[in-house]
Amino acid sequence: MLRQNDPREISPQGDGLLKGIAVDPVIFGFHENQLKVLIIEHTNTGLYALPGGYIQEAEDLDEAAKRILTMRTGLGDVYLEQFHVFGKHNRTDPEVVKEILLGQGFTPSEDHWSLKRFISVGYYALVDYTKTKLTTDPTTGGCDWYDFDKIPPLIFDHRFIIEKALNTLRDNLDQRLIGFNLLPAIFTMGELHTLYETILGKKLLSPNFQRKMLGLGILERIEKKKTGKAHKSPYLYRFKSGGQLEQD
Repeated sequence: MLRQNDPREISPQGDGLLKGIAVDPVIFGFHENQLKVLIIEHTNTGLYALPGGYIQEAEDLDEAAKRILTMRTGLGDVYLEQFHVFGKHNRTDPEVVKEILLGQGFTPSEDHWSLKRFISVGYYALVDYTKTKLTTDPTTGGCDWYDFDKIPPLIFDHRFIIEKALNTLRDNLDQRLIGFNLLPAIFTMGELHTLYETILGKKLLSPNFQRKMLGLGILERIEKKKTGKAHKSPYLYRFKSGGQLEQD
């Protein structure tokens, strides 16, 4: 939403910004087998939303998404994936936008550019949330991580965007796992198994999971972990250089 310290955003025509299109990153936090999502609260409204933002006219779409993610989390080198465009004609509500702007102390004109129809481009990222430095700005009274079962009611279609992002993440986890850098350089199959169960939200049979992961061709097995009991020492793995799935 609008930032009063950005004259382009508060100008009646949104000078220097693309009109009718925004970016809504779904930032998943992962740490110690917990999966959360980053949610903001708009200033003085009690309204919750994804940490979205606008696109500058001289800015690539992906760069806008990265800028917004970095602004909110303090993280720079993060895997970010575009996953869907949300374009229902009634997905936003100008009255809700007015309420948000009034909460910031800004009264928009009736034909202000931000009150018109908006299409949103969805991105998702998965980060270690203990490494983030969450930042608010004049549009946000709060910015915090929420468990999935404790996410407050969200404005517009933002809950649907989160669910779509999570389903996309789950569907593409095998191909995207390496890019998230959520595991140490060397890990056990058990650690990888736990990561999958956490993100997928369900239990996975260990033998089937191991066969699947080894069949993907993305893992390299190295020496056994030292536990003092050689026959019980789990093998250690790392991702193969390049991280590409083997093709049939």
